[in-house]
Amino acid sequence: MLREIVLDTETTGTEARNGDRLIEIGAVELLNHIPTGRTFHRYCNPQRAVSEGAFNVHGLSDAFLSDKPLFAGIVGELLAFLADGRLVIHNAPFDVGFLNMEYARLGANAPPPIRLEDVVDTLPMARRKHPGAANNLDALCNRYGIDTSRRTKHGALLDAQILAEVYVELLGGKQTSLGLMDAQAGPAVQAVVQAAPVAARPYRSRLTDEERTRHDSFRASLGAAPIWADYIGADDPA
Repeated sequence: MLREIVLDTETTGTEARNGDRLIEIGAVELLNHIPTGRTFHRYCNPQRAVSEGAFNVHGLSDAFLSDKPLFAGIVGELLAFLADGRLVIHNAPFDVGFLNMEYARLGANAPPPIRLEDVVDTLPMARRKHPGAANNLDALCNRYGIDTSRRTKHGALLDAQILAEVYVELLGGKQTSLGLMDAQAGPAVQAVVQAAPVAARPYRSRLTDEERTRHDSFRASLGAAPIWADYIGADDPA
């Protein structure tokens, strides 16, 4: 069973190394590329002002964030949700950079940093599949016909949910994801991928009586146990 976590973040700005902080985390669980319905969503107080540019993107104000917990207060829940899942992120260096920066701020209690080589980055995936085209999340949604009408501002959980749909399309589409489900998926999903049985149709012979008599004589001349009788049965109509 392949467990993946599609993750997105929002921040106070674009430069983790220059003091910008993480303010929102959203994540969606996939099993064999299919959403399970389990999600993670938390806001964090960054203890610094949100830049005007970042606010214009996500709409999260200093006042809204002022009563939210610090990252240290939600990291335990985050790590429990991530557990052994493989991360899937669009433009992974950005989000991983902020997560690792927040981890480092925890000092002695810091979890191991996330390694980029352990993350599935959907941006280079999209660039390989669509070279020369725009491959931001909005462009990919337009290309694959994914509804983004509810996305008036960037939001970590909503963007993670949309990215999960984009990821499946980058892998080859929903048909591919269904085909990857194993026996643990249960009968409801199994029924989707199983072909419906073809109803048996009654056999109608087109032989005349004379043709049938000649054919029976020919079959009798082949002996008591011809090889083809092992495959269709000696009494089957021709």
